[in-house]
Amino acid sequence: MSGRHGRMGHGGPAGSGEKAKDFGGTIKKLFKYMGAYKIQLICVLIFAIGGTVFNIVGPKILGKATTEIFNGLVSKVTGGEGMNFEKIAGILLVTLGLYVISALCSLVQGFFMTGISQKTTYRLRKEISEKINRMPMGYFDTKTHGEVLSRITNDVDTLGQSLNQSATQMITSVTTIIGVLVMMLSISPLMTLVALMILPVSIGMISLIMKKSQRYFRRQQEYLGNVNGQVEEIYSGHNIIRAFNKEQEVTETFEKTNSKLYDSAWKSQFFSGTMMPIMQFVGNLGYVGVAMLGGYLAIRKTIEVGDIQSFTQYVRNFTQPIQQVAQVANMLQTAAAASERVFEFLEEEEEDQTAANPVSVEGLQGNVTFKNVRFGYRPEKIIIHDFSADVKEGQKIAIVGPTGAGKTTMIKLLMRFYDVNSGAILVDGHDIRDFNRNELREMFGMVLQDTWLFHGTIRDNIRYGKLDATEEEIISAAKAARAHRFIQTLPGGYDMELNEEASNVSQGQKQLLTIARAILADPKILILDEATSSVDTRTEIQIQKAMDTLMKGRTSFIIAHRLSTIRDADMILVMKDGDIVEQGNHEELLSRGGFYAELYNSQFDKTSNLA
Repeated sequence: MSGRHGRMGHGGPAGSGEKAKDFGGTIKKLFKYMGAYKIQLICVLIFAIGGTVFNIVGPKILGKATTEIFNGLVSKVTGGEGMNFEKIAGILLVTLGLYVISALCSLVQGFFMTGISQKTTYRLRKEISEKINRMPMGYFDTKTHGEVLSRITNDVDTLGQSLNQSATQMITSVTTIIGVLVMMLSISPLMTLVALMILPVSIGMISLIMKKSQRYFRRQQEYLGNVNGQVEEIYSGHNIIRAFNKEQEVTETFEKTNSKLYDSAWKSQFFSGTMMPIMQFVGNLGYVGVAMLGGYLAIRKTIEVGDIQSFTQYVRNFTQPIQQVAQVANMLQTAAAASERVFEFLEEEEEDQTAANPVSVEGLQGNVTFKNVRFGYRPEKIIIHDFSADVKEGQKIAIVGPTGAGKTTMIKLLMRFYDVNSGAILVDGHDIRDFNRNELREMFGMVLQDTWLFHGTIRDNIRYGKLDATEEEIISAAKAARAHRFIQTLPGGYDMELNEEASNVSQGQKQLLTIARAILADPKILILDEATSSVDTRTEIQIQKAMDTLMKGRTSFIIAHRLSTIRDADMILVMKDGDIVEQGNHEELLSRGGFYAELYNSQFDKTSNLA
């Protein structure tokens, strides 16, 4: 079953990609992408390092205060002067000042980093949005809309959050590790050596967990896209699902994909969550070793009591950034998985939007020639073998044939949604591949059976055909489309808001609005997918009259479903299995008694039987 917005297919795990295909390359690409914000990144670096350095110096100075207090107590016991409160107060004030400066630096670097991450995500969303318009239609034939939307929403959001947290945390963690190591060495090289013995254990644990968790992060992003695709399609087609009593099947299918997402997300989060408790356990072992050795050295008068207190704080500060590096590693896994999917999309092959020496559309009349057109959506499966036709300006051309004959495909080729495999399509003698793609499409107006109206006012929907149209032009187009009268009866008239599905107007009214939009655009060539099959007879007559007004003086291609509506066509192209098997007007084709006559008579017989 096909939903309105896409296939019901779910894609599955893309290529069984269990981990980032190129973790290092993707991270490099991401940092290169962020190169546009060099000045801000330098500010982040300076303030992050500054805030960390001021924070690192604090424990050493606090250690001096502890030593002063300890010496004062000893002095008091032995009958000396006791504690020097002025000196202790001075030390504490200096420490407080350092911590205040550190906090201010952290706030400034946070401000800059948030700006960088938000600008990056804004730019990525903008580029993805622009990329969608340059993508070949063939790409969207293989992807659900939800999968594509997941790149703009989930993947970019994940990337932005990971980026904002991981970049500054990496800078501060590395600075802290280096700074703390220097301070620890200045207090006691021997105690530092004992403390460093926890490093190999920590690194071993981190690498083991990363190895396990890495493959689940990409899988999580893949299944998240699949789930979004299913939710979007199920929601858009929920009335069809209910009509066919497929709720249970849809729920079961969703449950399978959701279970896969749960499984990959649970494993990735579980492995990432084990890092902190494991690192804390390893860190506690370090505290025990430092406390025992520090007590021994203090007894031997090698170091002071305050140094032990400072060193214990430094050990805590040393293990904490290692834990943070582990967290950053997890975030980088997530960022890599998300950014890889984003960059994969941005690097997809695009349509050629411009021609080397483009032909101008100015002054063209609308003569169209199909010259030995050969086409297949896949090279190995050709569906149009040899299509030729010559259409004069202002002619009304009907394309008829059974389902799958290639009627809609011919229209897609004409508008360059796809390019022919061989042969050519000419407009006024110019190959359509010699036009800039957007300029070529400006020549066409489309009224399709599946109407498309967006959330906005009726005026905005009509103006979509010509964004700079005046109020008089909009009303004139609505009148020509026989839509003005019913618009006036609606609450708010032209200012009435259409909802997302435009369900607050009827099917016939939707069709009249799309015809008004096409009339306002004033195209040279019209493409009409007969749009009266789902309306009553009275509305059908209205729509037919509006379409007749629209077609006057324009080259028109009509995809005909009911042959009785195209008897006055200048030329009828009869398609079967991708080829034109007959062409001529209605009377000529009937008199031949060929495939067209067979189709027409079968429809007439059905109508008679129903009567």
